[in-house]
Amino acid sequence: MKGLIRTQFSVMMFLEFFIWGMWYVTMGTYLSTVLKATGLQIGAAYGMMAIATIISPLLIGVIADKFISPKKMFTILHLLGGGVLIYMSKISDSNTFNWVLLLYALLYAPTLALSGSLTFAQLKGNEKLFPGIRVFGTIGWIIAGISIDQFLGSKLSLVSTFTIAGVASIILAIWSIFLPNAELNARENINKTSPLIKSSAFSLFKSRSFTVFFIASAFIAIPLSFYYSLTNQFLNEIGVSDAASKMTMGQFSEALFIIAIPFFLRKWGIKWMIVAGMLAWIIRFALFSFGDAAANSWMLIASILLHGLCYDFFFVAGQMYTDAKARPENRNAAQAMITMATYGIGMWVGSILSGFVSNQNTINVTTHLWDKIWIVPAAITIVVLVLFVTFFKAEKDTIVKEIRL
Repeated sequence: MKGLIRTQFSVMMFLEFFIWGMWYVTMGTYLSTVLKATGLQIGAAYGMMAIATIISPLLIGVIADKFISPKKMFTILHLLGGGVLIYMSKISDSNTFNWVLLLYALLYAPTLALSGSLTFAQLKGNEKLFPGIRVFGTIGWIIAGISIDQFLGSKLSLVSTFTIAGVASIILAIWSIFLPNAELNARENINKTSPLIKSSAFSLFKSRSFTVFFIASAFIAIPLSFYYSLTNQFLNEIGVSDAASKMTMGQFSEALFIIAIPFFLRKWGIKWMIVAGMLAWIIRFALFSFGDAAANSWMLIASILLHGLCYDFFFVAGQMYTDAKARPENRNAAQAMITMATYGIGMWVGSILSGFVSNQNTINVTTHLWDKIWIVPAAITIVVLVLFVTFFKAEKDTIVKEIRL
């Protein structure tokens, strides 16, 4: 990959996740403290993103594979999304806010899969370069978190975070216009007279290992939803200062582990990398249950630092695994399908369940029984881990060869 092209896609990844990190992490705190929302209401708000991810990415992925350039689709979605984000900064009614949030999520969710497929199309068999590009998305999330605490501070509001994210989305739309066009190479392999279903990503389910991976992806996203929707509120409530900035330590960890993915794939293979990631989730929630802002504050820091292992060894490695399993003509749809499983089905269930669990363990608006809340996602992860170890049978050497490390 040429240096200029690598820079173009690195900036794309940076902006893609800067936009999301700017509004997503602190939304629960905002809804709780400013709009006085209940746990169920906060869960419903986070569920909007998940609902959108169920509805839109697979359809958009198929359209991008078959009817319109993925790059054009990516550009259009971010341009429209930027306008919606800026409009959201003017909304004060919580009900209206949730419906407009759903509209924005329908526009943003497909871009998560498209950003991956656009990048993989440029790698031309050099998938080992993907972590070095994807890490800039992590850096974007870090910069967003630090900006919230250091530059917005006490002025943190729906207006500031959504306006900044909206402007960044429009900038990304403009930037993507100048990305190279590589998707036509994949289309040369498509028999345009064949039925759509023959070139769809559903053929991947013929592999038992991929089917197990898909189901595990959906279920492991439930604990991820607990982390995303409740951690910032949890840290602020127990008295941790600069919570958003401290949470970015998880992204620093993510940046380190994402670069290490090729090494661990060669060393362990895809199965045991994913197992390590799930074990890290269990440890993380146990540390949250026993940690506090005083003598046991180290537990909170350690839990946050585990984010790189938790996220990269399952979700990023999973993107690479999916790309290796897919054919050129259904790569966009395959990435969209995994996005639907994780950020869609799993996150939606997780948003609803986290809201319910939070509500059941609420003493008042600003006091929760957090030790009981965190034990739920830990238990879910244990069940998924046992099932995954039992039924996922991918061979280490085969997967490493497919990913071409």
